Amino acid sequence: MNIKKHIPNAITCGNLFCGCLAIVSAFNGNLIASAYLVGIAAVLDFFDGFAARILKVSGELGKQLDSLADMVTFGVVPGVMMFQMIKTSLLFQLINNASGNGNFIPDTSAIAYDSIAISLLPFIAFFITVFSGLRLAKFNIDTRQTTSFIGVPTPANAILIGSFPLILNMKGFANSFNNNFVGLEYEQYGFGGNIDFNSIPFQVILNPYFLVGLTILMSYLLVAELPLFALKFKKFSWADNKLRFSFLIISVLLLALFQFIAIPFIIFLYIVLSVINNMYTKNKI
Repeated sequence: MNIKKHIPNAITCGNLFCGCLAIVSAFNGNLIASAYLVGIAAVLDFFDGFAARILKVSGELGKQLDSLADMVTFGVVPGVMMFQMIKTSLLFQLINNASGNGNFIPDTSAIAYDSIAISLLPFIAFFITVFSGLRLAKFNIDTRQTTSFIGVPTPANAILIGSFPLILNMKGFANSFNNNFVGLEYEQYGFGGNIDFNSIPFQVILNPYFLVGLTILMSYLLVAELPLFALKFKKFSWADNKLRFSFLIISVLLLALFQFIAIPFIIFLYIVLSVINNMYTKNKI
C-alpha cells in the first residue's frame, strides 16, 4: 500500500476531528478552547494541500474530503460560536437593563426568561453556516478558483469569529466564555472584580448589533464576487510571491505587537490588499 498518498487525507481528517471537538466545546460554552481548535484546524487545512502538492498525490477524494472537513470546522463551528456570542451579548444587555446601575449586578427576577430576542435572534448566526456551505459548493465547481479565491475563504471567516473570545480573554473575560449558557444566574458567568465591562473590546464585541451586523456582512462576503489572493505557493521566489510574502510579514508583525487583537485587522488587511491588487492588475492589463 502506498502510504504517501494517504498523508494529505490524514491531515484533512485531523482538521475534521478538530472541528468536531470545537463544536462540543462551543456548545459547552468553552469558546476559548473552540477558538484554539479552529486555529489548529486552519494550520492543518493549509498543510494538507501543501503536502498533496509536495508529494504529488492530489486527487478527487482529497478535494471532496477537504470541502467536507471545511464545512464542519469553518462552517458549522463559527456558526455555533456566533450563536453563543449573540446569545451572551443579549443576556448581558438584559442584565444591564435589569440592574439599572451599570455594574452588571442583576435583579434576575426582572429578566424575562422567555424573551423573544434571546429565543430567536441568536439563530441568525447560522447564516454563516448556510453561506459557508454555498461558498464551498461554489468553490468545488468554479474553475476560476484554482490559484485564487472569489469570496472570503471559510477559514478566514472562522478565524475572524474565533478571535473574539480570545481578545476578550486577553482582557480578563475568560470566565465569561467558559461556562454553560443555559441559565441567567449571575454566578454562572463567573464575573470577577478585575473585569472591565467598560473596555472597548467588551463594549464592541459583546454588542448584539455588532455581532448580528457582522454575521450578515460576512455571510455576504463568503459568496460575493470578490477576487482574493490565495496563500498557495507554487514557487518560493520573491518575484512570484511579493503580495503573499508582504502580507505574511505584516501579519506576523501585527500578531507580535498586538497578539489576538491583530487578527480582525489582518483579515481586513487581506481583503484590502486583494482589492488593491485587483485594481493594479486591471490597470496593468
